[in-house]
Amino acid sequence: QAQLVESGGGTVQAGGSLRLSCAGSGRTIETFSVGWFRQAPGKEPEFVTALSWSGRTTYYADSVKGRFNISRDTATGAAYLQMNNLKPEDTAVYRCVATPYGHVGPGLVQSDFGSRGQGIQVTVSS
Repeated sequence: QAQLVESGGGTVQAGGSLRLSCAGSGRTIETFSVGWFRQAPGKEPEFVTALSWSGRTTYYADSVKGRFNISRDTATGAAYLQMNNLKPEDTAVYRCVATPYGHVGPGLVQSDFGSRGQGIQVTVSS
């Protein structure tokens, strides 16, 4: 597994954009499938999106389709989450997850990923 480091969170007004980054600490993660979960106060973790290690498969939660885009650096495996047209309901702690050669598809939960970041706050004001 790998230690993951996230960056790029912050506060933005509704309709704005943010870009989150996730990288392996001290190692590359190009053979890892990566994803993002988020957790709002008082709620369970919610799947956001995932990208397979090959780059061929992506999966998004319905709530973010058309607004969020996951991508990665093919050399290092670092992952990026571009979030556009943000809404107040997107406010949460976003956590990067990864696992070697992991499956990407419906029904993913955090325990499917062996590596997790510390989480980063995203706040969208109305």
